[in-house]
Amino acid sequence: MIDAHIHADCRPYEDFEHMAVAGIESALTLAHDPMRMSTSDVVLDHFYRILENDFSRAKNNGLTLKAALGLHPRSICPDYELVLENLPEFLELDEVVALGEVGLENASELEKKVFKTQLLMAGEMEMKVSVHTPRSNKREITIETLSIIKENIDTSMVVVDHVDPSIIDLMEDFEGMLGITVQPEKMTPQEAVELLDKTVEEYGPERFMLDSDISSSPSDPLSVPKTVHRMKLAGWEKIKIKMLSQDNATNFYNL
Repeated sequence: MIDAHIHADCRPYEDFEHMAVAGIESALTLAHDPMRMSTSDVVLDHFYRILENDFSRAKNNGLTLKAALGLHPRSICPDYELVLENLPEFLELDEVVALGEVGLENASELEKKVFKTQLLMAGEMEMKVSVHTPRSNKREITIETLSIIKENIDTSMVVVDHVDPSIIDLMEDFEGMLGITVQPEKMTPQEAVELLDKTVEEYGPERFMLDSDISSSPSDPLSVPKTVHRMKLAGWEKIKIKMLSQDNATNFYNL
């Protein structure tokens, strides 16, 4: 199994062992806003922490990490231009397979500008992109997010994450990937399976990937295995379970 969206820097050492024991072989850890991102130095140190510290903590427990790095909408510091100037150098590293987590939180003009700039950068570098959708005003901001994506990058290069029942219908005309986040304050494993039961055939099983988004928020590092267990109990075909829990993320991120 692959957990396609985590924030390893927020998790204790023991979580990685628990994930590996439960059958998760690898995970994608993404840049976000673990503290007050007051300057570009803090953001860049966050990138270094992911690559230098978290990779080794996971590896020591049998879990392979890859990274997505980018300027999260809640991490836009006053001198954010310096982060964007240095970002291509990070994206060229072998350990980095995508640009992310990027997107809109409040849909301010600054957020839109930074989001567009990063999408164009990813397109030029042929990098995959992981896009955030917020908890508040989720539907309205997701509509704006999808519009910006379609205007600035090939949608097949993008996964829109934290897709839930409130926005799933917006994805009908979106040709990218869809991240299903199973997290205590977002969706339970059972709710995720119910959503997928209703949509997976219409949208195509090859477009979905499962993730836990474990972070400093209430989280469950075993939410992907628990969702897979629920899928098995619901009688899902093994090939479709494997697609959603491993193959789709592997193929999308070239893991």
